[in-house]
Amino acid sequence: MSFLLASVMPVMARRSIQGKILAPTFAQITNKRVPNRSISAFVLNQRHKQCKLSPTFLKQPLYVSNKPGDTSSSFGAAYHASANQQIVARRNEINRQKRQARQKALDKDRERNLKLRNLFMEEKQNDSSSSSSHDSSSIPPMFAVKVVTCRTLRLELRMNGREKRGRMFVERPSIFSAMQNEGGEGEVEQRDDDASDDNEYACMSLKALKQTIHEFFRRLKKSTYILSASLPILDEDGNVLTSEEGDDDDQNINDNNSSLGMWRLETDEDVQNAFLQAEQFYQRHQEENESTSMKRPTLVIHVTKDPDAPPPPPPPPYLVGMPDPLTSPTMTMLSFYAFPPDEGISDPESTADQLKRLWRPFRALGRVYVAKEGVNAQMSVPTNVLSNFLQCCTVKPEEGGELSHVLGTYMENGINIDPIAVDMEEFQAKPAFKNLHIRVRSQIVADGFATPLDWQSAGYDMPPLEWHQKLKEAREANEKGVDNAPLPIVLDCRNDYETQVGKFELAEPLDTENFRDSWDVLKGRLKDVPKDAPVMTYCTGGIRCVKVNAYLTQEMGMTNVSRLAGGIISYDRTLNEQAPAEESMFKGVNYVFDSRMGRRITDDQLGTCYTCGSKTHLVSNCKNENCHRRMVQCENCVDSLLGTCSEGCKGRVVNAGMVPKRKGEATNNDVDETRQESDEVYTNVDDYSSGYSSSSPSLFRQIELNTAALLPSGAHMVSGAMQGSLLKMLASQTSGRVLEIGSFTGYATACFLEGAAIAGELGERKEAGIGGREGGPFVLSLERDRRALGIASAHIKAMSELGLDEDAAEEASKLADGPIVDFEGDSVSFTYKGIAGCEFLRVNDALATVEEMASSQSQLAPFDIAFVDADKTRLMDYVDALASNDRLLKKGGLIIVDNVLWKGLVLDANNNGYDSSDETSPTGSNEEKALLKKNRRARKLAMKMHQFNSEVVRDERVEVVMMPIRDGLSLIRKR
Repeated sequence: MSFLLASVMPVMARRSIQGKILAPTFAQITNKRVPNRSISAFVLNQRHKQCKLSPTFLKQPLYVSNKPGDTSSSFGAAYHASANQQIVARRNEINRQKRQARQKALDKDRERNLKLRNLFMEEKQNDSSSSSSHDSSSIPPMFAVKVVTCRTLRLELRMNGREKRGRMFVERPSIFSAMQNEGGEGEVEQRDDDASDDNEYACMSLKALKQTIHEFFRRLKKSTYILSASLPILDEDGNVLTSEEGDDDDQNINDNNSSLGMWRLETDEDVQNAFLQAEQFYQRHQEENESTSMKRPTLVIHVTKDPDAPPPPPPPPYLVGMPDPLTSPTMTMLSFYAFPPDEGISDPESTADQLKRLWRPFRALGRVYVAKEGVNAQMSVPTNVLSNFLQCCTVKPEEGGELSHVLGTYMENGINIDPIAVDMEEFQAKPAFKNLHIRVRSQIVADGFATPLDWQSAGYDMPPLEWHQKLKEAREANEKGVDNAPLPIVLDCRNDYETQVGKFELAEPLDTENFRDSWDVLKGRLKDVPKDAPVMTYCTGGIRCVKVNAYLTQEMGMTNVSRLAGGIISYDRTLNEQAPAEESMFKGVNYVFDSRMGRRITDDQLGTCYTCGSKTHLVSNCKNENCHRRMVQCENCVDSLLGTCSEGCKGRVVNAGMVPKRKGEATNNDVDETRQESDEVYTNVDDYSSGYSSSSPSLFRQIELNTAALLPSGAHMVSGAMQGSLLKMLASQTSGRVLEIGSFTGYATACFLEGAAIAGELGERKEAGIGGREGGPFVLSLERDRRALGIASAHIKAMSELGLDEDAAEEASKLADGPIVDFEGDSVSFTYKGIAGCEFLRVNDALATVEEMASSQSQLAPFDIAFVDADKTRLMDYVDALASNDRLLKKGGLIIVDNVLWKGLVLDANNNGYDSSDETSPTGSNEEKALLKKNRRARKLAMKMHQFNSEVVRDERVEVVMMPIRDGLSLIRKR
């Protein structure tokens, strides 16, 4: 049956004629009566699978209902779920192609760097094996190229020191030997099949030369420039002197002044001749000087601004004189929406890109949805550039504006601005938004309609003060019990969790879990109400009321419909600014869709605590990242449960170290020590295990605190007490040789180093000397981030000098008091207890370094353990490099991979994978909805991690055991 369905349903999914899905075909196949909703879901699932398999499926037609506003059998919701799937699938396909292109460029760059490195090594070997006699006929396989940028480009592109003047190396192709000969041209012509290969060399092609320059001097991509070349100037010892010509001779270079020894590079032939001259100059110099420091042919490239390049366009008027948004003392919260008439937004994708480009100078943050029907935005903008931002959104095209066709006059009620700005320190401690996310959707508010209504016909847009007066009059009439007074029906169009903590007096909540559920509720509530009865609706910012009132007027025939202009946000601001003495008719908290979760308007506590049942006004999400339940919870329960919804979630948060240390409170490790000394009863296995494990040394606890203070965004990445103790014990049971890929702030490094010293003591290594690259207890740690390396090396320095106790912790605590000093140089070494050695090595590409160490015949003795906490997208490549031979990792050695459970999201990846419809129309319980809304990046990495777990467990070269410690740890033994 499953095979039959799999073969028939893709065909059925395409059988859509005039909006009718041929459901009987499915019913005939199964011999069962199946509800339309199930058929719709099944068909959409098949469509989504095809989207994943073939991007060309995006061109197939979607189901479209025949009736505007049709919501029967949830076909509208199904339609938009499928539409969003296609949008996401198209965006994923574009991103996949971009990733492939980037990866291809990175692979090519890495291949070139490895090739150059191998050429360097060959040179060294040749130098050491050659005789002392000077061989002037031998030409090195590489050119040295010094690049000097002119003053104009330096200032225009704000180049750093390295980009102003630097050196790169270019491979010398074998064809150059033929080109040097008198008959070389004939020999070159015989290489027609290899011409394209030769043009990939920077010394053979102008295009390849520019690409190579861009790899080292990336900012030059943003400008048009002219390349000129000259031979190097040498001192008496043959050293190449740094030229200062680029500072003030732009005009001379642009004029191609041959008297200065420079010539233009405008064609491939110019480039080839320039490098040939450099080679001939090198040969002459070698012949004339028996001893010289010039090791290879050298060419100087001068980069100057193209004088004929068109000038950059003038900045738009709203950016002229704008202050630096980074200096703003406060952030202002705002929201707005727009429904452009007629065809709406013709190209949402390009509009989203345009918004990103235009709003980037303001350093704005927020969440913005763009669809054909319009724009919906909730944002945070630095207050000192707020007026500039408003101009950007509203200025006309003739005045330099670019958004009038999308926003401008189409922003109903303008922009809703919170009346109270948020202090910058408070905002940074708890940001409402962390980034600016602009997403393309099929709708800016999911309403479930298959085809949109006329959003321009949505009843009367009632100003806030008129709304306020209407509600006051209705309240007075209600209190007096006036029988003939036509009291308005006031409908709260928000979801149930919003209305629980705040609403207008006399308002009736719709009590829906999702906005698209509103239509059945409205039909039931108003079925017996006269068509001319006054109906007043409101929501947070006004956008949902537009859709509700359009439905009431166009689908239900209501004739006396009004809505609160700008929603609760506009009402709050207007009342504060224009009638501050008036009592607010809105009571409680206005729930908002950012990390603040709500703005308190009055002191009324309308909500009921999810945990204890007491009255409160607080709304929050469970701090357990794998739960994330949205709930109403009182302050006492928030404190006692550490912001979680239950004791179980609290245990997960405590064990995972997610709770930040507060002033005067103990750290998690301090709590662990207290538990060991008390008779506390544990409520979960994780707490029990932690409570009955040995406590960590003082230095390890200080490393955790320093990481949280200095690199707060990465505090969760520290191994922690339980995992760190395991790493130490594993290292102590070997000969003490550990390769760590990813140092971060040195917590795991310190654990491995302690274990290596124990191994050295057990193996009586003291008498054999200190461990190092050649053998003995030794930890080699690779890291790319210089800032993290600076912190890690300071921690290990304190450990090597003072041990692990309070003295070392006190010394390490000084890091948080002063500025962080980035790691300088390429490596630094330490010795611990006179037994174990430790070396930090700064690398650009850790995988390339590991592959090189695994393939080279160096003096580096193999390691017992390789700990991989690096790029999660290339974990299998690390395993391949470590398992390919026994040069780097001993036979029987251990590969330890961190984060293999990835916050528990690998379970979802394992069950059904991730469906893009999850992000648009989640269904099920609150817990399931919260999981479906997890961070996209976390989802993608969870999928990558699941793919790695699936692949490595099938690899016959290794055996794997996965341990559910912290975020998951895989122990992979090399067979």
